[in-house]
Amino acid sequence: MKEQIKQGQTWLEELLKLMGLSASVGIAKVNDDGACWLTIEETNLSSEQISILIGKQGRTIDAVQYLINTIVNIGSDREVQQPFTVEINGYRLQRQEELKSLVEEVSQLVRETGREVEMKSLSSAERRQVHNFLKESDDLTTESRGIDPDRRLFVKLR
Repeated sequence: MKEQIKQGQTWLEELLKLMGLSASVGIAKVNDDGACWLTIEETNLSSEQISILIGKQGRTIDAVQYLINTIVNIGSDREVQQPFTVEINGYRLQRQEELKSLVEEVSQLVRETGREVEMKSLSSAERRQVHNFLKESDDLTTESRGIDPDRRLFVKLR
């Protein structure tokens, strides 16, 4: 796994260089689930460059994250794949807190009404996070329906 992490770090640094950006990539943390956070150091980047890297509604950073996960893990069995999260300027942590808050609101609504609630405009990585947030719930479950880019996540009673 350490070799894959280094490969991911090197790939991301090369991508940034090809984009004309002077930024190093640090290995911020490896979660209990094995996911590795690669953090783009923003010290030498302007606020405009950071905004471009994040993109509207996080689309650019999501695309970069998708590419790194695909390229580094291509041809590997699922058990040995290394998942990556790409972070810059606290965007992922902030978005994670927003998602937790949204999941709490949706969960309360589902419990009060008994009806399923559709969560729109989530990236595949965000849908995975919501599934993980609610996987231990005794009374709620999640389900994804549709095909990307129109895939939706639903929260409903078990």
